[in-house]
Amino acid sequence: MAPLVLVITSLEDVTADWVIDALNEREVPVARIDPADIGPELLFATRIGAGAPAWSGRLRTASREVELGEVAAVYYRRPTPYTARFAHLPARTRDFAAAEARHGLGGVLNHLRQARYVNHPLAVTAADFKPAQLQRAARLGLTVPETLVTNDAEAAAKFAAEHGPVVYKTFRGLPRDEDGNAGAIWTQRVDPAAFDDSLAVTAQLFQAEVPKTGDVRVTVVGRQVFAQRITAPDGALDWRRGDWKALVHTPIAVPTVVQVGLHAYLEAFGLLFGCFDFALTGRGDAAEDWVFIECNPNGQWAWLPDAGDIAAAFAGVLSTEGDGRP
Repeated sequence: MAPLVLVITSLEDVTADWVIDALNEREVPVARIDPADIGPELLFATRIGAGAPAWSGRLRTASREVELGEVAAVYYRRPTPYTARFAHLPARTRDFAAAEARHGLGGVLNHLRQARYVNHPLAVTAADFKPAQLQRAARLGLTVPETLVTNDAEAAAKFAAEHGPVVYKTFRGLPRDEDGNAGAIWTQRVDPAAFDDSLAVTAQLFQAEVPKTGDVRVTVVGRQVFAQRITAPDGALDWRRGDWKALVHTPIAVPTVVQVGLHAYLEAFGLLFGCFDFALTGRGDAAEDWVFIECNPNGQWAWLPDAGDIAAAFAGVLSTEGDGRP
């Protein structure tokens, strides 16, 4: 029997739909769950003991049952936060129930001994910190922008004087508002004259602006590398802030040295997949033209023109047809 792939994500996750379709084409058994459905819609019973040193048991949803021992791979995408499941409860009860679900059900799902994870949530968490990303990329020989992380206005002003023009970036996206709407603060140029003691309130990320000729999104799945040069018609500093439908995508070859660095980067964090963003400072045929910006260890790619090929690469890794291990 082909290995069972467990897809852990929310119902609205279109990116996961691509991978599930690719797995279905290969006739690989797939089960999709959202752990935040815990309750009558998601029942589970798992056991471990001296004679059975790995978690075994079943998950039962409204449509099917899953034997944990049959799970050979886990595609961990973007499940609904447990807190949303218990949002109707008083705050203390909500937080308790969410923590118990995360440590109980989540603790089992995150430690299926025989399963390959793409990617393991603990690895995603470790790789999700931009200071860790920049340090790892620099140690692997990838070019990174001059960067300052600070809450000191004097240090920020000195950095800007040495490396200006300077841009500001957030470490994380804006949290959702009370209506559940997401927000964003895009990469933007900053005027050092505006620096004052208000910077001390929280951490700030400043970088020397890269004199770029373009941007590249590189999606790495197992040993396969997919790269698209992205051009915004208005030449925006941050291409994400405009109309994504107006973006121009062009396939681009990634220099071998850069590819080696990307695979080493994923291996260092224990990842099988990552979405890398680069700024180009030249034509892109030389490694020094590629400036590492960040890597999203659980990034979106379904909007890219080669999404079908990327989905097929995921299916190959999850069904162990290809060399998925970094």
